[in-house]
Amino acid sequence: MTATYSDLNNKVILVTGAARGIGKSIALSLATQGAHVVFNYRGDEAKASALKEELEAAGGKATGLKFDVTDAEAMSKAIDEFTKTVAPISGLVNNAGISKDTLLLRLKPDEMSQIIDTNLKGSMMVTQALSRNFLKAENVSIVHMSSIVGLMGNVSQAAYAASKAGLIGFSKSVAKELASRNVRSNVICPGFIQTEMTEALTDKAKEEYSNSIPLGRMGNAQEVAQLTCFLLSSASSYVTGEVIKIDGGLYI
Repeated sequence: MTATYSDLNNKVILVTGAARGIGKSIALSLATQGAHVVFNYRGDEAKASALKEELEAAGGKATGLKFDVTDAEAMSKAIDEFTKTVAPISGLVNNAGISKDTLLLRLKPDEMSQIIDTNLKGSMMVTQALSRNFLKAENVSIVHMSSIVGLMGNVSQAAYAASKAGLIGFSKSVAKELASRNVRSNVICPGFIQTEMTEALTDKAKEEYSNSIPLGRMGNAQEVAQLTCFLLSSASSYVTGEVIKIDGGLYI
């Protein structure tokens, strides 16, 4: 069942990391709601054009902005140009993220920096770049894509867990700081979700993970996308500063 949120129609929403996985499902779900989906891309013009066409075919408008979330100058320039010449952005999904699974003893300083810079600092910089724009927009909602690992930690994911835990503290601070301007900020913590990354797991590993989940299965990206649409819509107008798990009961 797919819920429809009429106020998402024509709402301008930036989704980072929309090229694949959960991010792409979120972008497509927003497009089916009639939203104007703004997405970033790092350099592949052909892929960006294909994603734009796919989002428009799904029923929405789409605009690609060329920037990496770790490049503050390029990101600020692209966002400023869009908001000044096209429209204010009233929704943000900080989804871009990377992971490098390795034991702490083997984790290299540059790997730590890459993970923190993309997952945490990148989200902070995008939110900061849009903060002045948010003051001019209406019914603003920010959704930060954290992880269940940010709440419970995990072996071989120390830097990833730290970056995702940091997003939670950042979101709560933003929620308090911008609430007087009717800007909301919430966090989603997905558990095991079927994406390209989980498809690479062995059948045995998939079975073991599923057995650890009370609902007995992994989630799918569309389920995360539906929760994101709810938080971006006015249906959640009195929800801010929250951390919502979507993990099938894995971390109760």
